[in-house]
Amino acid sequence: MKSSSYNSLKLISEKFSVSPTTVSRVLSGQAKKYRISPETEKAIKDFAIRENFTPNPIAKGLRLKKTLTIGLVIPDIANPFFAGIASQVVNVARTHGYSIVLCDSEENPALEQQSVELLWARQVDGMILCAVGQTADYLVRYAREKRPLVLVDRVFPDLGLPYVSADNFSGAKAATDYLLDNGHRRIACLQGMCGTAPSKARVSGYTTALHARGVPFDPRLVAGDSFGEQSGYLDTKLLLRAAPDITAIFAMSNLLALGALRALREENRAVPDDISVVAFDDQPYLAHLSPPLTTVAQPHLEMGAAAVKLLLDHMRNPANAMSSGLLLPTSLIIRKSVRKISQPTTQ
Repeated sequence: MKSSSYNSLKLISEKFSVSPTTVSRVLSGQAKKYRISPETEKAIKDFAIRENFTPNPIAKGLRLKKTLTIGLVIPDIANPFFAGIASQVVNVARTHGYSIVLCDSEENPALEQQSVELLWARQVDGMILCAVGQTADYLVRYAREKRPLVLVDRVFPDLGLPYVSADNFSGAKAATDYLLDNGHRRIACLQGMCGTAPSKARVSGYTTALHARGVPFDPRLVAGDSFGEQSGYLDTKLLLRAAPDITAIFAMSNLLALGALRALREENRAVPDDISVVAFDDQPYLAHLSPPLTTVAQPHLEMGAAAVKLLLDHMRNPANAMSSGLLLPTSLIIRKSVRKISQPTTQ
């Protein structure tokens, strides 16, 4: 700034002989709403740009009795799926005048709870949470207090908190149906963290598809306890030894699929000639693998945007806040990682 004296709505209002409220409305993009003349709007904006005037968000927050911040807790910022959600939350929140305070729980339930409590202590106006564990008993208190809190992806419907998630069941069923349509019957399943809502729904979709085709469910073909790459790698190694006759692997996250591909390469199992692979969570790089990976795409950008909308609705109208959830549709993206078996294996 050229001068600290310019950092005042009052001084700008005196310069143009308008009220401080008019200056505030112009600088917050509400000139048309309040029928402020285009000439006055342009003069104030040009002056603000020329003098590098920036409204003080802290002062504005004090006037509104808000901090104009939203807390966001995600399990792993390095995971492209959660990074995509976070990016969209930031972008949409910014258009509504909110900043994001981001915490990475590192897939640790204790760190998640600590992060949530820290954000409330910082007086965020609301929170978006991608939970980690199988339970979240500590959230019962916030649900009872009707705190503005929205769950994304890993949800707990019984809590009565609004949530946004992909239709994991339908996505997993579609992927398993596709493998069955191509003649596969010995289909291994690399599940994520046991007991979490996404993992349970995806395994349910997998087993439902098998039962619908009369294919016996073999519990030995379901392995894993994490959505991470290392779990996909190790569990694929174990599956190949326990069930060497498998013809396909359904990996229930993109990272699990990457681990599975590494294990298959080390075991000299070619994809898809020896074993077909389908993943869950599409990411751009999956199309550039050799072969390109067939996958279930989740609408992670829409999930992030919907979470912000639900949260803002809650903050503006707490009495009418939605206590149920949104399930957004998935889509199966077919590429080159599945081979058609002309003569299906028999049980």
